[in-house]
Amino acid sequence: MRIVFAGTPMFAAAALQSLLDAAFDVCLVLTQPDRPAGRGLRLTASAVKQLSLRHGLPIAQPPSLREEEILVSLRAARADVMVVASYGLLLPDTVLDLFPVGCVNIHASLLPRWRGAAPIQRAILAGDSTTGISIMRMERGLDTGPVYLARALPIGSHESAGELEVRLAALGARCLIDALPGIAQGTLAAADQPAEGITYAHKITKPEAIIDWQRESREVDRQIRAFNPVPGAATAIGQESIKIWRARPGGQAGGNPGEILGVSADAIEVACGTGALSVAELQKAGGRRLSAADFMRGSPLAPGMRFGS
Repeated sequence: MRIVFAGTPMFAAAALQSLLDAAFDVCLVLTQPDRPAGRGLRLTASAVKQLSLRHGLPIAQPPSLREEEILVSLRAARADVMVVASYGLLLPDTVLDLFPVGCVNIHASLLPRWRGAAPIQRAILAGDSTTGISIMRMERGLDTGPVYLARALPIGSHESAGELEVRLAALGARCLIDALPGIAQGTLAAADQPAEGITYAHKITKPEAIIDWQRESREVDRQIRAFNPVPGAATAIGQESIKIWRARPGGQAGGNPGEILGVSADAIEVACGTGALSVAELQKAGGRRLSAADFMRGSPLAPGMRFGS
């Protein structure tokens, strides 16, 4: 089976590696153009591009799939199927209709829950206890196509989006290898998604990552976990911008929202609208991530000081 693979981040690279390990014929790889990254904003290749270069795979990085040049390349590949995983570009009808077996997507949720761009973050924000992988046939709607295979995965109570993505990437890679032969042979049927339970995982925006200390501690905890590693849950103390990477709900209650209630060797207790949060890892703008203890050595904090002011 000849495969065109389209994907960009680590989640997609895990799927591509599984195809290579299983000796599938990946004849062309599509990935997003190189983007500025890091403090120096140097152009950086995607995880999928880096993996493809190591294996000597043909690569295309079109800014759009509507240009005739990329359509010519896709036709010339003579692929049976396109496998898509966190690619980041919409597939127009001319691409969806190009492959005999169709276009198969690895989606990081149990569809129809969390259709859209940010299913991992939205699942954590909503307090879901379970998520999973759906292998689906792509069609013109947003993640509306029928599902070939779905497998569930529990969400850890202290798990960040980055940690959950690693586990979902591994599960998605296994599901893809399990499903592809049956899809190609026509022996694995796709089931229409139910009409009930549809939710949309809209793209994450930076304003969403600003911590609202008026919320209950469990909601703030989910916000911190959902936005770790990107874009990072943000707050401030005085005029200084701070990102909080690790915390646990619980601890003593009382005080005004955002107020530091106490400090210890390993945590900073912060009041929320309901309950309190034990903050364990923080970062100043331009600085490194630090444990609460290391952070307080350089920036002494004391009860009565307030985050978010």
